Amino acid sequence: MSYRSPVTGRLLVADTPYSLAAPGERWPVVDGIPYLRTDSEGLVAVALDHLDAGCPDDALVALLTDQDAWWTGPATDLGELKQLVRERDTLSLRAAMALLRMGPVADYFAHRWSDPTYLAGLALVEAHWRQPNTAFELACGIGHYLRELSARGVACLGADVVFAKCWLAKNWVAPAAEYVVFDAAALWPVETQKFDLAACHDAFYFLPDQPRIAGLLREAVTPGGVLAVSHLHNAAVSGGAMGPARASSEWAALFPDAVVHDERELRRALLAGDAPASTRWSDDPAIEAWSIVEANGGAARPLNGGLAMPAADAVLQANPLLDGNTPHWPSDRYRAEYGEASTWLSDTGDAARNRRILDLPARW
Repeated sequence: MSYRSPVTGRLLVADTPYSLAAPGERWPVVDGIPYLRTDSEGLVAVALDHLDAGCPDDALVALLTDQDAWWTGPATDLGELKQLVRERDTLSLRAAMALLRMGPVADYFAHRWSDPTYLAGLALVEAHWRQPNTAFELACGIGHYLRELSARGVACLGADVVFAKCWLAKNWVAPAAEYVVFDAAALWPVETQKFDLAACHDAFYFLPDQPRIAGLLREAVTPGGVLAVSHLHNAAVSGGAMGPARASSEWAALFPDAVVHDERELRRALLAGDAPASTRWSDDPAIEAWSIVEANGGAARPLNGGLAMPAADAVLQANPLLDGNTPHWPSDRYRAEYGEASTWLSDTGDAARNRRILDLPARW
């Protein structure tokens, strides 16, 4: 994968095994992940100093301290980060996130395998599947979707603004994918690349300059490919949206040619194994969020297998949120956001479809 400077747009080339450079600039590559985040010149310099001194673990610790601009949780602890780096080959994903002090975000990532928003996103991509060979996910988090795509032989690139998330993805969740760290508000290092599938799941609503980013995602799709964007909050939802939201007319202006799905319908189709119906943009207060695709022609396909179901060789185990039939919520906040729509609360139907049994990472 080739990258361009997020500052000048010039092609970056490897000047060492652990850095990329263009005239007048240089960027670190740590654990195989290019760190191309703008407005982080000090951290870039620290990481490069450690790498040049032959201390890659110190560079890794430095980048693991980084967070996004809207983070309000606790700061990381250097001693805990050093423990994480030292023990990274044996720790569980949950232990790694605890040492990163990810707080409620760790609950979200640890249990995303069965949350209703994630299932709707899987159903969206599966319903409009076109056998992609390549995929790009903006704001990929710790790689939940990339894990499923990689298991189907798709060559994936994940991007996030937080290095720690990409690092967790590479080491615990989706190691077959490639990763790059950059800020969506800056020049995109992948702007000249094209992918059969470009996606942004459960993240687009909080990104800056959404018209520009929608255009860049659209431009990243090969002819005949698919753009998928899930979980666009409805500002008119009863009780108020669970995050930044827009009116239906505003989303329609951003995605005027989209096939639109109510996420409730995507989950229904997943449970039933049939094709989800599309809908129109509206200010219906019962709709929490929409998911959309842009693709040329083709109706939604039945969800009778594929991405929305565990891979054929998956080793399934009981959903850790269940003790028999009793749910154990990781927090009141998690229950408030996902409880009502969680499919695994029902003990009827196929247990893999409703996610009472899960394909968890080996070191979950």
